[in-house]
Order: sequence, then C-alpha cells, then structure tokens
Amino acid sequence: MTDRMLVGTCNWSDHLGFYPSGVKPADRLAYYARFFPIVEVDSTFYALQSERNFAKWADATPNDFVFNVKAYKALTLHERDVQGQAVLPTREIVERFSGAVEPLREAGKLRALHFQFPPWFVATDRNRAYLSQVRERFPDDLLAVEFRHRSWLASQERDRTYETLRALHMVYTIVDEPQGESNSVPPLVKVTNPALAIIRFHGRNQETWNKPGLKGSQERFNYRYTMDELRGWLPNVQEVASDVQTVHLLFNNNAGNHAVVNGLEMRDLLGQRHEAPEVAAIQPRLL
Repeated sequence: MTDRMLVGTCNWSDHLGFYPSGVKPADRLAYYARFFPIVEVDSTFYALQSERNFAKWADATPNDFVFNVKAYKALTLHERDVQGQAVLPTREIVERFSGAVEPLREAGKLRALHFQFPPWFVATDRNRAYLSQVRERFPDDLLAVEFRHRSWLASQERDRTYETLRALHMVYTIVDEPQGESNSVPPLVKVTNPALAIIRFHGRNQETWNKPGLKGSQERFNYRYTMDELRGWLPNVQEVASDVQTVHLLFNNNAGNHAVVNGLEMRDLLGQRHEAPEVAAIQPRLL
C-alpha cells in the first residue's frame, strides 16, 4: 500500500541547503526527483508560466514522477476590485493556464490542479457556483480544492461542502496548520474523490500564521514537525489510503529546509526506501 502514498514538497526551489554546491538551478528538479516521486508547482500561482517550462520539467524527471500544479491566483479569486469584490478570470487566462500545462498532460505527469482559495472565499451559494464554473473550465482534469476559511468546515456546513465536492468530482484537501483563526480549517480527514487524497502540511507556527506585517511566506511556514507529530498522522494516512487510489503527502513548511527533512522522515515512517541526501544537514532524524 505504501507505493500508493507519494511524499513530496510544495516546490523544489526553496530548499537551497538541500542541493550540493555543484548543482545548478536548472538541474535542481532532476536532483530533487532522486528523493521524491512528486512535487507541487507553486510558481504557477504567482505568474502564468510558459508551455516551454512545463515541457522542460517533464523532460527533467523520471517517467513515473508526477506533478500537482497550483492554479494561477486569478483562477482562485485572489484578485479583487476597489470595492473588494472578486475579479473573475477572463477566458484568456483560463486558456493560457490550461494550455501551458499541456506538456505534463501529454507526458502523463499531471496528477492534479490545486485550487487554494483565499480567506475571503467563504461558504456562500455564489462561491459554490464558482466551484461549478471551475469544473466546467477544466472538465478533464483532476481538481483539488483547499479552503482557507473555516466557514466551509463549520459543523452546520461541512456535510454540504463535502457533497458539493463529491458532485463535482473534486478532491478535498486535508490540511495540518495552526488552529483557532478564521483563515484556518480543522484537520478533518475526508475523501471526496476515490482517485486521490491530498494532505498538505503547513506547519504549526501559531505565532507567525497571522503575524501583522508579515512579508512573504518563509516566516509563516518556519516550522519543523517532530517525529511524534509525523507519527500522529499515520493512522489518518492509512485511513484515507483504504478509500482512494493514491495519497499525496505534501510538505509546505518550506523555510529552513524543514519540508525536505520532514518529507524524508515521513517516507522513512512509511517504510519507503530512498537515497540519502548528499548534504549532511538534510539527513532525517533516526526513527
């Protein structure tokens, strides 16, 4: 069963201490793929990428390596007008984003498109309707949804949320993150598409999750899970693995090389063999 549990990180460029000094930036993905079978592409959230980039990434990785691609921010309604209303993406943006990932589709390496919605995307009929629009725009892709507002998982709303995702054949993204804030959702374990379950590990840095004046994400995600915290997730991983074809365990705690260390430790806990990193500081802790 463990071969259906793919462990990786939520980009490959942040882990500078992970790469030996002789590895050039253009060669980092190929080096990363020696240790992990999956990566989430997050640069696609910030800017529309070229088809050429995706073709290079497909060529740089083994045949069985897969990608989850984070949706461009306009597609997840992160852009708002002066009145604070969400700006709907244009057809051109949809087509450019979808067209760019085509090399991954052709190579059989595109596993999921990941839609991480902003905290102001709350549980309303209007936003549920937008989820339907997303499905219509990407009819043939496996789509994963991550909510950043707790209203979607409130006790009176969560069943409706799960049913909406099931009806749209979307993957509910399970998260581990700091709790108690409106832009946090509880780590509820649920399967809404039998093809895939995704668990994203954002860390548990409560102090910096909503720190005023926070610039960038490095400080927010500066957290290394303990071995006991990782072990605590194993029963949940086994639970969802019995209901889906594949489980993705993706570490987004990208500050300070925490993601690669925790990713390798999770692989060890799952009994998955992997190469030992060449940089001593990245060695996972003993079980």
